[in-house]
Amino acid sequence: MTAVSTAFETAAAEGRAALVGYWPAGFPSVDGAIRAAVAMAESGCDVLEIGLPYSDPLMDGPVIQEATNRALTAGTRVADVLRTVQAVAGTGVATLVMTYWNPVDHYGVASFAADLASAGGAGLITPDLPPEEAGEWVRASDKHGLDRVFLVAPSSPGERIARITAACRGFVYAASLMGTTGARDAVGPAAAGLVSRVKDVTSLPVAVGLGVRDGGQAAEVAGFADGVIVGSAFVQRLLAAPDEAAGLAAVRELATELAAGVRAAEPARG
Repeated sequence: MTAVSTAFETAAAEGRAALVGYWPAGFPSVDGAIRAAVAMAESGCDVLEIGLPYSDPLMDGPVIQEATNRALTAGTRVADVLRTVQAVAGTGVATLVMTYWNPVDHYGVASFAADLASAGGAGLITPDLPPEEAGEWVRASDKHGLDRVFLVAPSSPGERIARITAACRGFVYAASLMGTTGARDAVGPAAAGLVSRVKDVTSLPVAVGLGVRDGGQAAEVAGFADGVIVGSAFVQRLLAAPDEAAGLAAVRELATELAAGVRAAEPARG
């Protein structure tokens, strides 16, 4: 059992989906990111993803791109990401890093795994790393007991889904639609079907990301998935705020609303 597995099992035992929140390290500052992520943990998030800012974020929409650009401009480095993980994990909430693969490869896979584990991190979400090319990461994550979260998409054929989920540990990240991250007016119509297809081939929890922006949508997704992932909606709250204090209050408010949403849904089964 890993910290992530325990978080999902605890949520399931309470008859609800887990709430997974994302926050980019270094935004609005390193310490400000820590304050935001801790606020999310204290206000109902069961799992936290700390984003590693990257200069070529293929999957990220404009909100997260803006935040990560500010973090990079301010000089955020991998060491700052690990410090953020350590601080957030200290709250007792399972804390993963979400990162494109190039920064990990540049840092050194074995070294990154060791340093992440030392910081109390639970594992990595790697949106652009195919399992077929993940041999070094599989070995390093096994050595340090870290989770491996790969992504499946609505376009993934059944054979591909089986191969991806077999490489996962912790949970499976189901992208609700094809495209970049960002809060939307409606959850992608393919999301429920994708979760069902994933559950046909794995017993791992399946969490849905890309698009959830409020408690109503969180409840909708929680009705068919084991986890609800929210990122852009949180970041937008701080981007739109007049100052950091107001932004943190807005982040707490949203986390509370989303936590109530996952608890209001009829739990997913099977």
